[in-house]
Amino acid sequence: MDTIAAIATPHGTGGMAVIRISGTAAITRAAELFRPFHGVSPTEMPGYTCSYGEFTADGTCLDDVILTVFRAPHSYTGEDVAEISCHGGQYLAERLLRAILGNSVRLAQPGEFTRRAFLNGKLSLTQAEAVADLIAASGSAAAHAARKLREGATYRRISEFSAVLLDMLSELAVWADYPDEDIPGIDSDALTSRLSALLTQMENLLATYDYGRILREGLSTVIAGRPNVGKSTLFNALARCDRSIVTDIAGTTRDVIEEQVRLGDILLRLSDTAGVRETQEPVEQLGVERSLATLRDAELVLAVFDTSTPPTAEDTALRQQLDPARTICLCAKSDLGKCWQPDDFPEMIDISAKTGDGLDALADAVQRFAARHAAPAEHGMIANERQRTCLTEAITAVTEALDALRAGIAYDAVTVSLDAAADALLRLNGERVTDKVVDTVFSRFCVGK
Repeated sequence: MDTIAAIATPHGTGGMAVIRISGTAAITRAAELFRPFHGVSPTEMPGYTCSYGEFTADGTCLDDVILTVFRAPHSYTGEDVAEISCHGGQYLAERLLRAILGNSVRLAQPGEFTRRAFLNGKLSLTQAEAVADLIAASGSAAAHAARKLREGATYRRISEFSAVLLDMLSELAVWADYPDEDIPGIDSDALTSRLSALLTQMENLLATYDYGRILREGLSTVIAGRPNVGKSTLFNALARCDRSIVTDIAGTTRDVIEEQVRLGDILLRLSDTAGVRETQEPVEQLGVERSLATLRDAELVLAVFDTSTPPTAEDTALRQQLDPARTICLCAKSDLGKCWQPDDFPEMIDISAKTGDGLDALADAVQRFAARHAAPAEHGMIANERQRTCLTEAITAVTEALDALRAGIAYDAVTVSLDAAADALLRLNGERVTDKVVDTVFSRFCVGK
C-alpha cells in the first residue's frame, strides 16, 4: 500500500499538533525533512523512540519538532509510522503537512489509518468501530464501554459463539461425509441442548444493544405537563441556557423545542413540549398534538406536576396517558410547599427548577433508568446497527436449526442453518466482510485516525 499522511489532532490553535505518516516510505520521508539536533537519522532510529530537531522544507526551518518512530509491525497501523509533534497553530500544522505530501506520500482519507490497522490484522472490525465510539464518547460510561470493546470484549464473545458453531458443524460434517466409518451417531438431544444454551447467550448479548445505543446517541426524553407548570423553566435549567421562553402566560410554548443535555453520565435528547390541555386556539392545538406524538415516541418522560397547587383535570388527563415504567414524576415548585402528590409512579422527585433543588436526584433517577438496559461492558456489547443486524441474522439461523432438530428434519437442513449463523458471526467480527461494508464502517471516521 502507498504511504499516507494527515494531521491527527483537531484543527484549530492549541499547544501542539501531530502529523502522522504511515506506509513503507513513512520513515524515509520523515528523514528527508527532519534534522535531529543530536543523535541519528530517523532511518536509523529503532521503534518506539523519539528525537528532537528541526523540520525543514526547501532549505527553511519551519519549526522545532519531536519525531517519534514506530517500526512495522509494532505500530497502530501495522506499518512503519512516523509522527511529528509540532507547535499547535493551524497554519503551521498544515504547512508541515503540505511539505510532507508528494514524493510518494498522499493525503489520508477519513479513517484510513484505522482501516489499515484492520486490514493488517491489528484490530478486528468490532475493535475498529470501538475506536470511533471512543473518540465520540460523551461521558465516562460511554468511554468505558468503548474502551472495553476496543480491548476486544465483543470480538472475544463473538469468537466464542463461532467456535461453538464450528464445533457442531464439524461433527455434522464428519457424520455426513463418512457414513460407512465407525463414527458415533449424532446425539440430537445433546445438540439441541447445546444450541439452546448458545441461543440464550446470543440473545443476552443482543439485549445490550439498547444500552449501547443510549450511551452513543442518548435517551429520547420529553418534558410533559399542563401549561404553565414549569416545563420550560426546567428545560432551561437542564440545558443551562435560556433555550425556551418562560412567561406566566399559559400556552407560551407552541412547538417542540429540542436540545442535547448531559444529566449525570447520560446524554438526553431533550424535548420541551407545549402544555397538554384542551384548547380551541388553532396554533396551540397543533402544538398540543405534536406534544402528544412526542410523548408517545419518547423513551423517557419527565412528567411535571405543580404540587404546590391542587391537581387539575389536565393533570389527571396527562397521568392517564403516561406509562409509569418509562416516566419519572417531578413534583415541581417544591420551594412553594406541597399540597398533593401523584401516587402512581415508581420514580418521584421533589424539584425546584428555580432554586436547583432536586436536580441531582433527577440525575440519579435518569442513571437508574438507563441502567435497566446495562450489562457489564467487560462481557461485550452490541454497539451499532451493523453489529445488531449480523447478530440478529445469526440468532434467526440458530432458531431455525433448533426448530429443524425438534421437528426431526434431516441434519442437512440443520447444517445449512448453522452455516448461515456462522457466516453472520464472521461478518460481525470482520473475518468475512465485503469492501462495501468496510467502506461504510470507516466512512464515519475523521481524517487522521
